[in-house]
Amino acid sequence: MCGIVGYIGNRKVVPIILEGLKRLEYRGYDSAGLVYLQDGTLQKYRCEGKLANLEEMMDAVVTESRTGLGHTRWATHGAPSEANAHPHSDCSGNLVLVHNGIIENYQSLRESLISKGHIFTSETDTEVMAHLIEEYLVDDLVVAVRQAVQQVEGSYALGVMWSGQPDRLIAARNQSPLVLGVKDSSGCFMASDIPALLPYTRNVIFLDDNELAVLKADSWQVMSIENGQQVDKEVQKIEWNAGMAEKAGFRHFMLKEIFEQPQAILNTFRGRLEPETGMVQLPEIELSTEELQEIRRISLVACGTSWHAALVAKYWLEKWVGIPVEVDIASEFRYRRLLLGPDVMVIPISQSGETADTLAGLRLAKELGAKVISICNVVGSTITRESHGTIYTHAGPEIGVASTKAFTSQLTALFLLTLYLGQVRKTISDDLSKVLGHALIELPEVVEKQLSLLQETVSEIAEEFSRSRDFLYLGRGANFPIALEGALKLKEISYIHAEGYAAGELKHGPIALVDRDMPVLALAPPNDVYAKLISNVEEVKARHGRIILIGSESDARLHDISDYVITLPDIHEELCPILYSIPLQLLSYQIANLRGCDVDQPRNLAKSVTVE
Repeated sequence: MCGIVGYIGNRKVVPIILEGLKRLEYRGYDSAGLVYLQDGTLQKYRCEGKLANLEEMMDAVVTESRTGLGHTRWATHGAPSEANAHPHSDCSGNLVLVHNGIIENYQSLRESLISKGHIFTSETDTEVMAHLIEEYLVDDLVVAVRQAVQQVEGSYALGVMWSGQPDRLIAARNQSPLVLGVKDSSGCFMASDIPALLPYTRNVIFLDDNELAVLKADSWQVMSIENGQQVDKEVQKIEWNAGMAEKAGFRHFMLKEIFEQPQAILNTFRGRLEPETGMVQLPEIELSTEELQEIRRISLVACGTSWHAALVAKYWLEKWVGIPVEVDIASEFRYRRLLLGPDVMVIPISQSGETADTLAGLRLAKELGAKVISICNVVGSTITRESHGTIYTHAGPEIGVASTKAFTSQLTALFLLTLYLGQVRKTISDDLSKVLGHALIELPEVVEKQLSLLQETVSEIAEEFSRSRDFLYLGRGANFPIALEGALKLKEISYIHAEGYAAGELKHGPIALVDRDMPVLALAPPNDVYAKLISNVEEVKARHGRIILIGSESDARLHDISDYVITLPDIHEELCPILYSIPLQLLSYQIANLRGCDVDQPRNLAKSVTVE
């Protein structure tokens, strides 16, 4: 999830690029770069770190150039560094491009290009695109780009320049957003998101998948990548202000990030899960089959929301891999006697990769000889650098303090890990791999549909309970941690006291709190503990508790038990923890919004906790 800006026209390009990148820096901030055309030569500037470093570099640059591209990076392949920063060039340096997305088959393409004499200077998947276009380039950049991208598997938004055709920029899109800006005859713009365009024009054209655009100073054209035929596109007028645009029209970043979850889940398993067989490849673990087969115990270490993801993974790993799993809160992990060694895999989980307690636990685990495989969303962060291997969650930047898409991406990565270990250790059959793999592949579409369907029902429930002082959340099995996560979300952003419990624990104390003023939300998917969960809910009903049920749309019984019901489609029960977390996020958001709370920056909390 990176930021792209491009311009060709009659204005100085560098200020336009820098201003556009500034408005997109929320999309990525570990490196930045730009390129412009000056006297027939491409001038490229790149630096590690935030955009301010690039701005400082450009202070000393004087140019009248009217054509250029810029990029602010959120690393996915290769650590944050100047070498890995965009733009990337071909061997000649006469062609450059910027890229947002993930090239799934970049490794095989890279090997093929190296065998043909191409020289690579970065660790990124993006650089493959530059050399691939060079391979096809004769005298027409459009033809070369079209031929190159048809060899690519994965997602991309591209901006391409070639000194051999200085009168044009090429934009191309597949499964990664790219929008064009047009303004009379003063030039054409491209960007990965609308905020970059608003200082210059509100007239935009949204590229669709498998479309390519040719931008010139006084014209634009869109065509099909597949057949080269012109595509008629509607110019739309944007009425958003700048603040709304950064949030893509959503009121808060948290809500935007809730709606980004289908893409985040897809990005996390894309390129790792074989659609036909359900087989998983995780070379980034960097452990051999023999080493993985020697593992006798797994220890998951995390804080807060990441700890809840770890608790879910315990159910998956023990059930499908047949290996004992411990889950520790990171702040407690290193203060007990740890029985770790080479036959233990320790898995630290952190959205930021800088969580102090988790990092301290990681270092102790390594000292004791354990194999450390982290799950993280930030390439090059401290935790990833100090782990033996890392499974990255490709969620993109998460601005809202209360985690949403990072959580579901962590669950996706942990489910992939479960499948992978089960396949390596032969505890999951080929047939079961196919079933579970297909269930995960179908999940993003299910989540996307539910996000649009749930709004009205969740809003009505939020209206009813927004003035409550306390909340209980109940779940059983792998959905018990989702009850914990739902309660955490509510208390984080609405400041309502909320607690999550294993439903069977209710009668061991918490049921004393139940009365007519106590909302009790229970997760009731159809599974092997469904009947037990319903019995626990009946205990609440007998004491006049106000019940909210989340369960299957095919379960008519739910409406007999409760006046407040949220229904979800039937999916494979192993993935219910991911799907059932969605309405809990929406409910917390709606309640906090009704209470007038600062949803994105709740009091006393920080996005990355770097102190113990």
